[in-house]
Amino acid sequence: MAVLEVRLYGDPVLRRKAAPVREVTPEIEGWLDDMVETMHTEVGIGLAATQVGIELRMLVVDEGRGAGRAYLNPAIVEEGGEQIGEEGCLSLPGIFADVRRAEWIVVEAMDRKGAPFRRRASGLLSRVLQHEIDHLDGILFIDHLDKVTRDRLKRQIRRDGFPEQSAVAGGARL
Repeated sequence: MAVLEVRLYGDPVLRRKAAPVREVTPEIEGWLDDMVETMHTEVGIGLAATQVGIELRMLVVDEGRGAGRAYLNPAIVEEGGEQIGEEGCLSLPGIFADVRRAEWIVVEAMDRKGAPFRRRASGLLSRVLQHEIDHLDGILFIDHLDKVTRDRLKRQIRRDGFPEQSAVAGGARL
């Protein structure tokens, strides 16, 4: 396994829509392993392939078991309720903001062997999955903020770069 380079805000790959996974190959399985290693090394709880420059619809999430679960071609097929919570992102280090998301979702995807599955998620897992699926569509969490807040954060990043942030400070890094 290898730790991959996490692309930072401003990299064009973060704004492109990822292509579907057509079949699970040994190369894809290797990338999924590398993504899990990268997610854990960066102290994140989710990582989309586009964040490491792989333009395929796949992501990994630490669901509390430490192994990292893979979602290939994930799609939200049901959602409901509302939650507001702080989000951060490995591609926007040190930046945190409250984001409105669905409280619960149902996701259909394939696992790392290509078998289809359905997963109902609520709370933090729901937030993480929505955040990572957004990445696969070229959407960043700051896109969900009001224009004034979003523009302020963009100006701050352009002017000062990313703030130094310890891995344990602030909110969850998705």
